[in-house]
Amino acid sequence: MQPGSLAEAIARTLAQWTAERRVARLWTKDASLWTSSGEEKWLGWLDVIEAQRRELGARTALADAIRTEGITDVLLLGMGGSSLGPEVVFRVIGGATGAPRLHVLDSTDPAQVKRFDDAVDLRSTLVLVASKSGSTLEPNVFLAYFFDRLKQVVGEAEAGRHVVAITDPGSQMQKVAERDGFRAIAFGEPTVGGRFSVLSAFGTVPAALSGVDVACLLDEAAQMADACRSEDAATNPGVALGVVIGEAAKAGRDKLTILASPGIAPLGAWLEQLVAESTGKNGTAVIPVDLEPRGDASTYGSDRLFVYLRLAADADADQDAFVEQLNHAGQPVVKIDVRDTYALGQEFFRWEIATAVAGAVLGINPFDQPDVEASKIKTRALTDAFEQEGALPAEAPVVLDTEMAIFTDEANVRALGPVATPVEAIAAHLRRVVAGDYVALLAYIDMTTDNIAALQEIRAVIRAQAGTATCLGFGPRFLHSTGQAYKGGPDSGVFLQITCDDAVDVQVPGRAFTFGVVKAAQARGDFGVLEERGRRALRVHLGADVAAGLQALRSAVEGTYQ
Repeated sequence: MQPGSLAEAIARTLAQWTAERRVARLWTKDASLWTSSGEEKWLGWLDVIEAQRRELGARTALADAIRTEGITDVLLLGMGGSSLGPEVVFRVIGGATGAPRLHVLDSTDPAQVKRFDDAVDLRSTLVLVASKSGSTLEPNVFLAYFFDRLKQVVGEAEAGRHVVAITDPGSQMQKVAERDGFRAIAFGEPTVGGRFSVLSAFGTVPAALSGVDVACLLDEAAQMADACRSEDAATNPGVALGVVIGEAAKAGRDKLTILASPGIAPLGAWLEQLVAESTGKNGTAVIPVDLEPRGDASTYGSDRLFVYLRLAADADADQDAFVEQLNHAGQPVVKIDVRDTYALGQEFFRWEIATAVAGAVLGINPFDQPDVEASKIKTRALTDAFEQEGALPAEAPVVLDTEMAIFTDEANVRALGPVATPVEAIAAHLRRVVAGDYVALLAYIDMTTDNIAALQEIRAVIRAQAGTATCLGFGPRFLHSTGQAYKGGPDSGVFLQITCDDAVDVQVPGRAFTFGVVKAAQARGDFGVLEERGRRALRVHLGADVAAGLQALRSAVEGTYQ
């Protein structure tokens, strides 16, 4: 579909939404807008702003109390919707002077767990554990570790006073909090799914504790909510964006490429989860592409829709020029002007509406995540096996050398053809990329600045040489985010999973396994589901010297295109 016909399709759908009063039906939680399969049970986020305004007194009281007691750091333990939103708020708005610093741990990589432990003095740290159900693996092992550490540092009698739980009423986490004497429990709303929860307690509690003006953030969100009640779909900022995203995806422009001013760029990580986990199912997906290294505007394919989030106080002239080049090249670009950092509240609500509407346009239920559970089941089976046998099941590489070992299933081995080295296997794998595909690097390694930079360089090579969209996710956090789209969306992904030996490991208190074992089980569970879905997937295992391994991987990728 050419840009002209895309514009016509968008106009038709906007007119239909207006004529059929679909905006009013959205606000009355009419599940028939989607698939009539229980969507009405997950629309509490439409009402959450007023509910949180009623909690402002409690949020302020808790924040004042911990500051008075000399708390200097807040360590948030969460995953997915429980961690990405608070991290974005803190990184974009920042904490107030004198308020505790917020640290967000959402990785089972043992080096990362140890680094977060070393970064705080637990005597003056409040641990904030966030889990809707209380049954999610990652927050539970994080809590086991840091509650044990608190007992060592402040004593068993005082450990609970250093912990606050955010969870849904009646959850397993509530029971743990009451049993262990946690300082407080903040309750979420059961009708708000994790990825829509940033304006609920899961976002407002950590924001308040780090000194963010939560009332101002909610006021901004309320302004957008009011605008999104407009029944004229074309002038409704959330609905119009959702229709554009949905119709673009139907037209083959399903790689939602996020461009953002530096000051608001952290929002992309939250958008990745919201969009991918909501739309990626039943063979359909909008694939968000965040923080991709830029190339010449003329080299992008016809599968892209660009969204430019321009922060007025932090506009970048080079970025503005690049967007103009995209326009001249005929690429569709949606420009969103963000007034200041507190207008982040507006963007949260705008994009929640847009994602719900895009789901309606695509004919899917945007509030479930049927393929996320598949990885959890496989991970649980592997950790159970470790506790019973003392080791993960044996596996054999397809090929290996001193720097890398390659793993995949029989179907992918046959597709690769004869390969004698890891370099040959990587080259054969990347040569399977065709127009309309995307390449995703799935890295189960420590999320350090150096490792991110090395993987970004590899992305840049692939994007430039293959002309395809590229994604980068760190495990296990992407499992609760883009992982849904990778498994439930169309077979347009080419996956390169990256694992490593852990130079240092950390024991999970009360369990037979370590964090390294948990991470390995998550990687293998993730890869196993990709294999079951018939995805083009290759696992590259590096040694303990991750920097050298990533350099070898980059050389192999570069060699593919020479």
